Amino acid sequence: MRTLELNDKTMDELLGNLLGRNPGSYTEYENTVNEIIDNVRKNGDKALFDYTLKFDKCEINESSVRVTDKEIEDAYKELNPAFVEVMKKSAENIRLFHEKQKRNTWIETREDGSILGQRILPIEISGVYVPGGKAAYPSSVLMNVVPAKVAGVERIVMCTPPGKDGKVNAGTLVAANIAGVTEVYKVGGAQAIAAMAFGTKSVPKVDKITGPGNIFVALAKKACFGHVSIDSIAGPSEILVLADETANPRFVAADLLSQAEHDEMASAILITTDKALAEQVSKEIDEFLKTLSRSEIIKKSLDNYGYIFVADSMERAIEGANAVASEHLEIITKDPYETMTKIKNAGAIFLGSYSSEPLGDYYAGPNHILPTNRTARFFSPLNVDDFLKKTSIISYSRDALMKVHEDIELFAKEEGLTAHANSIAVRFS
Repeated sequence: MRTLELNDKTMDELLGNLLGRNPGSYTEYENTVNEIIDNVRKNGDKALFDYTLKFDKCEINESSVRVTDKEIEDAYKELNPAFVEVMKKSAENIRLFHEKQKRNTWIETREDGSILGQRILPIEISGVYVPGGKAAYPSSVLMNVVPAKVAGVERIVMCTPPGKDGKVNAGTLVAANIAGVTEVYKVGGAQAIAAMAFGTKSVPKVDKITGPGNIFVALAKKACFGHVSIDSIAGPSEILVLADETANPRFVAADLLSQAEHDEMASAILITTDKALAEQVSKEIDEFLKTLSRSEIIKKSLDNYGYIFVADSMERAIEGANAVASEHLEIITKDPYETMTKIKNAGAIFLGSYSSEPLGDYYAGPNHILPTNRTARFFSPLNVDDFLKKTSIISYSRDALMKVHEDIELFAKEEGLTAHANSIAVRFS
């Protein structure tokens, strides 16, 4: 793994390299995605079934596109019962964490007779996309669905591609059932996003689409945004470990590799104030690569987006971490809680040697759907608010309006909107 001094030049090069992974950069795929979306909008189910045959080598129709209760029962039988129980525990942890995010409608009555407030309601239908095949992640199902359930969404629609045999990944189906998905459809790719965004005879139109996917799915979500709400246009996974001389190099190396194994575009970065730690972590990585099953993917990931930076001070290291605004940030320092107070930008923060990033991926409870590509500067993890809509409430009595009507009329006239001013003035003329 390359080791560099952390300075303005190397940081600028790093940021430029990382931002090149943004899904919005892959414009060569946009025409293909737009063609798929247009076809689904015009031809509905026929387009969906044609694409499923073309891309997934599976023939489905109106009667087989929706997963049946029997298929869900069979999925439970395929899985290790112990794994099912772990998923249930994870779902409960996620639910308990997200319950604390809930907000209530509020109304404020003032002495002048005005009433102001905010009404909070869940969206009616939420859609979640789940990749299929080898990229099926039941944990992501739980993270997408449980917050929607906590928010009070009554209908949750899932789309996921089938295998050649027409079956959906068993782990995906069981996780969907545990989390509370209402219905599952055997549709994948950009065509699934289009189906949920615009609706077909078989797949209902939803209000919001969440969930990960490949570049075609990401671009489809981008193209459909506005017709439907989305969570984000997610980029590849990333981790940054901020460490000093107290960190265990073997732990740090293992944590970096936990994200590098996702795919060749994943990023793993160590920023440390200790040169000896940097050298030891690099050696530990080489040792781990001899035994890890996805070592070829990891090697390419590290070659492309793996970095070890040595900073001349913890202040400089923290400055670098804030600039990267990593999806996952581990802080393994002498006093990680004190260090955390200086962090402004991160999707999720893991404190101490025993808070490894996979703890957040699978079990702790906070959402693992996090902002990537430096968007943690202005975006948040998926949360209950993402499935709620807020409506403002305004009620003024005549006496209350009387006290302020001249102010409002003046404001409207200054903007040149005389009809606005008249709408207020007519009540007192």
